[in-house]
Amino acid sequence: MEDDYYNIESILAENQKIQCTFKIDIPEMGHLDGGKAGDLKALTKAQIPLWMAYIIIFSDYADFTVPPPFSARVRNALNAEPRSVRLSSQVGQGGLWYGFGRMIMNLLNDNSAKELSGVLTTTFRARLPEVIDQAQHFASLHAAAGPSSGDAGAAAFREGMDGTERELFQLAQDSAKKTKAWYETSERGRR
Repeated sequence: MEDDYYNIESILAENQKIQCTFKIDIPEMGHLDGGKAGDLKALTKAQIPLWMAYIIIFSDYADFTVPPPFSARVRNALNAEPRSVRLSSQVGQGGLWYGFGRMIMNLLNDNSAKELSGVLTTTFRARLPEVIDQAQHFASLHAAAGPSSGDAGAAAFREGMDGTERELFQLAQDSAKKTKAWYETSERGRR
């Protein structure tokens, strides 16, 4: 995912909301706290879109808590078995968990950002072989007359893929189809 103003993945990731706790009173901004008119009082907690949170946090008007998709509970589950976590259900709007994580890293201090970067990288590396393997064997999984127990696990994994993983899945599947078509039209495929 690129950090580009016109990139749809970037727009969707920045539209995710994070909880902010305001440090000071902010006049005439009560609408940020669910439609109330008037001032936004200090210590008020509000869900703010990430694109707006950058300005509020870096201006030192508020602090934020790490969103639930990157909480200790999710991190523990990812450390135990990264492939069993449904990343698509961790964040809405297309399930861009990796993109949202990159945006959150921009708000964290160096140590916390490095830790989150490690979680994102380790998770991606652990899940990538399964994504590629399923993309290569997707057609053969559904060619069988009835679903097998392995097929149920594979289908659950596919449903839980993040948007980035789904994009890689599609690219790998297209690549496998093109490789098969090339092989069948080459000299070796005719033998």
